[in-house]
Amino acid sequence: MTNLSLNRRQALQAMGLTAGGSLLKAPVSAMTSSKKAGPMFKYSLNMSTIRGQKLGFIKELEIAAKAGFTSVEIWIDTFQTYLQKGGTTAEAKKIIDGLGIKVENAIGFAKWIVDDEITRKAALDQLQHEMDLLAQIGCHRIAAPPSGATGMPLIDLNVITDRYRTILQMGEQSGVIPMVEMWGSSQNLKKISQVLYMATESEHKDALILLDAFHIYKGGSNLNSLPFVGKTAIEVFHINDYPAGIPPAKISEPDRVYPGDGIAPLKQILQVLKNPEKPVVLSLEVFNQSYYAQDALLVAKTGLAKMKAVTEGI
Repeated sequence: MTNLSLNRRQALQAMGLTAGGSLLKAPVSAMTSSKKAGPMFKYSLNMSTIRGQKLGFIKELEIAAKAGFTSVEIWIDTFQTYLQKGGTTAEAKKIIDGLGIKVENAIGFAKWIVDDEITRKAALDQLQHEMDLLAQIGCHRIAAPPSGATGMPLIDLNVITDRYRTILQMGEQSGVIPMVEMWGSSQNLKKISQVLYMATESEHKDALILLDAFHIYKGGSNLNSLPFVGKTAIEVFHINDYPAGIPPAKISEPDRVYPGDGIAPLKQILQVLKNPEKPVVLSLEVFNQSYYAQDALLVAKTGLAKMKAVTEGI
């Protein structure tokens, strides 16, 4: 059979492209390299997982490192409490480097998306300040969820896209990329298709999407949507699981459990997400009250072991 007679599907397979892989930025290279593939994932601890123990910023970092994590996601409010109590970004950076960990992302809740102009302007000032602080400790990403716009009415996606483009441009000044975060419990930005639309229509080279196993289920996104995101659009993924018997309308944040302890199709998700060109940061994000009642180091070690188990063979 000649190349001219190849059908479209065969042609795409011959080029090594996955569905939608070319929609965002440059397509992933064809898998023809003879080099041995490196690790597909980096394991990160989102501090939500041990947030209930109220350890404070530095102790959380120490626990993560002691448990074996080399990457973390911090929470802006905990970081700022540390600074308000006399800590400095220089001191924090020294401690982070000394522990041998990397701050991959920060969880913040600036209301950049809302319609109210006064609230949105204050949120942009807040976000710029947060990004400036993060840059000083070597963190180059921040979550941009639909905070403040989780209820009705719906905001037009084109309007949200314009607002996302604005914060992407702000991020250029500090070198910190805001990742548009999907919240399945929100009325706005609850679907993979919605955040994908924003990322593509922003027409910005730094556009990134932050997805979450729990929120994919909660928001009712079909996993068949996931390959269309494109591998370069996802650098961080929130990994967690959820138990059987709770429908999306009823399930809530505290129901999250360790990866592998529930029914989430994590193997299927991870097969789509894995990127031979660049390891995806898998960040453990749970809010389980029973975990908060346990020793934080035990929780962190257990979480890391569960993450490694669920990614084995992928």
